[in-house]
Amino acid sequence: MRVMFDEVRNNNLKSLLLVSLFILIVGLLGAVIGLVYDSLAFGISVAVIFSLIYSMIGFYSGQDMILGMTGAREVTKKEFPYLFHTTEGLAVAASIPTPKAYVIDDSALNAFATGRDPEHASITVTTGLLKTMDRQELEGVIAHEMSHVKNYDIRFMMLTVVLVGIVTLLSDFLLRSFLWGRGRSREKGNQVTIILIVLGFVLAILTPIIGHLIKLAISRKREFMADAGGAILTRYPPGLASALKKIAKDPDPLVDRANRATAHLFISTPFRDNKGLITNLFSTHPPIQERIKRLEEM
Repeated sequence: MRVMFDEVRNNNLKSLLLVSLFILIVGLLGAVIGLVYDSLAFGISVAVIFSLIYSMIGFYSGQDMILGMTGAREVTKKEFPYLFHTTEGLAVAASIPTPKAYVIDDSALNAFATGRDPEHASITVTTGLLKTMDRQELEGVIAHEMSHVKNYDIRFMMLTVVLVGIVTLLSDFLLRSFLWGRGRSREKGNQVTIILIVLGFVLAILTPIIGHLIKLAISRKREFMADAGGAILTRYPPGLASALKKIAKDPDPLVDRANRATAHLFISTPFRDNKGLITNLFSTHPPIQERIKRLEEM
């Protein structure tokens, strides 16, 4: 148990460092934008103000936006009584407020949690998962998502979506500035200008990719931790392991309303399985067989 809490603390520290790297990238982009417009203060100010506004909107409205994007609908205890009872019981075990329950009308076997903290959280499952899982398997899946809520993974997951969006938008603005704005109006032959243009292009192209990879790294690490945390909540690792086996064999894993922005939230990738080096590099989840193996060894 102590090892589990040490891992959670270490994981939170690593995630904080990764988010700090995002802030550094935003600052660098702002500095380059400032140099392009002959005012370092202007560029950094624009980047900081834009990032703060975008982050606040995402922080307080991100959950509603994610639920809307995925087509999730809030359900009642009368409609899905066991889902409610399972969620309430595991929330008590985790010593957190009971998250709201949502479902996605989709045959794929999947689930996710979102929100900014345990007091403002929700757990969503597909109707396909509810129809396919037995009680112990459903408990394992809900416990996995409850672990994300308890460990504030949902906050980091939502923030990384926001931060990747900020980096991408600032990079796009910088690239357009060089192509259509001040970047082409400077004197030709100026070596400093050439260096700035090259640096700007490199940052504009690479930072969205780096930001996306950081988001995926956070997601992959936290999936292993949520599996372990879920097993501790239910005290029955085989339940979640069995659920993951069924999910791995799902003939149609595609969640119709899922997209690249929300994929890392799900318990398993909501897209069809495409094997390959590039696909694995940009995968939002660790290999499901590795997750099953770790659970079976607990």
